This record gives sequence, structure tokens and C-alpha cells, in this order.
Amino acid sequence: MAGDSPIRPPGNPAGKRISIALAVAVHLLLAAFLFYGVSWQTKSPDAVEVELVRATPEPPAPPVAVPPAPTPEPPPPAPEPKPAPPPPKPEIAIKEKEKPKPPPPKPVPAAAPRVDPFQEQLKREAEQLTQRKQVESAAQELAQVKASQAAAARNKGLASYLGKIRDKIRGNIALPPDIKGNPEAVFEVTQLPSGEVINVRLKKSSGNAALDSAVERAILKSSPLPKPEQSDVFDRLLNIPYRPRED
Repeated sequence: MAGDSPIRPPGNPAGKRISIALAVAVHLLLAAFLFYGVSWQTKSPDAVEVELVRATPEPPAPPVAVPPAPTPEPPPPAPEPKPAPPPPKPEIAIKEKEKPKPPPPKPVPAAAPRVDPFQEQLKREAEQLTQRKQVESAAQELAQVKASQAAAARNKGLASYLGKIRDKIRGNIALPPDIKGNPEAVFEVTQLPSGEVINVRLKKSSGNAALDSAVERAILKSSPLPKPEQSDVFDRLLNIPYRPRED
């Protein structure tokens, strides 16, 4: 309706409370400012005490002795001016330029000796022949050394082999009682590679038939004979000497 007053919306209660609190705080701050300002102006300043002390005069300083001024010495006399040296005389004579030394002569190489191809061939052949002789001589000496060593080893092995045969025969012999002196009998023995004796022949008699027969029986009894340690010393025919009193 036109005659009615407008309707206002209800106010915010929280905003009113904030406005009231701010107004109260401003009044409190203003009252505190006025209180402290008045009290600061009415407070009397503290008294400052100053102690006056009379200064003690310092003793006067002792007088300082001033040495007398030195008497000035007269200046030394000025030296007399020396005459100027005469100007150097210009050299009139001009030294001649040294002439270059001539280069030393080049050594002339000596002519090489003429080589004879025939003589060179003979020389080479002689050297080769000498070398061959030296090689052959060394080979012969080596062969001789080896042969002597082999012969010595064979003789040693043969002596050992025969010694074993004699020892076995000596162990199987029965000597007759009427032996005079130390006669020697030599027998030829034929054997097989196994050492078996197949024949015994008297080659040299001792002069005692009983001794010869005893030695022959002992040889047959010793079959088979000992074998050699070295196979190269084996021989199918053996010559066996025997002496009754041989060590």
C-alpha cells in the first residue's frame, strides 16, 4: 500500500557487537594516553650531584741546556777547470779487406786394388778345405773317444761276466790233494744264450790230469752259467782259464 512505511530488513547482531567493542577500545586508549601524558609532565627531574675537586699544580720542568751553534767553516776553493781533450783524429788508413782462404783440396781416393777372380776362388776353396778337415778331425776324435769308452765299458763288463763264471766253477770244484805249485788249465766252453753248457774242451793242460778232470767236471756242474749284465759281451765260445791258487 502507498501510505505504509517501507519494511527494513533486520540488522546483523554480530556486526553491532564488533562496532561496540571497537568504540570501547578507542575510548580506553584515549583515556590511557591522557593519564600518562599528564603524569609525565608533573614528575620533577632527579637531582644531579657534582663533586668539585681542586686541581694540584704540576712541578715546573727542569731547564734544557741548549748547545752553542757550531761555527760555519769556510767553503773549499772551487777546482780549476780541466782543459777539454782534443778531438780524435780521423783514421786515414783504411784496412784492406781480408782475402778469403782457398778451400783445402779434396783428397783423391786411392785406387782399389785389382781383384783376381781366380785367386779369390782358390782362396775360398782353401778355406773350405781347411774347415772340412777341421770338422773331420773333430769327428774322428769324437769317434775315437766314444770307441775307447765303449771298449772300456765292454772290457769291464766282460771281466765282471767271466769273474762270475769262475766264481761259480770254483764253488763246484773238488781239487785233488797232490797239486804242486799253481798250474793253469784253459778250457773252451760252448754255451747257449740261456747259459746252458753244451760242450767243454781242454785247450791247455795244467800238467796234472787229476786237476784237469776236476775242472772239467766243475764246469759241467755249473751249467747254466751266469748271464752277463751287458748283452753285447755275450759270446757263444768262452775261453776260461783256471788256477787252483788264484785269488
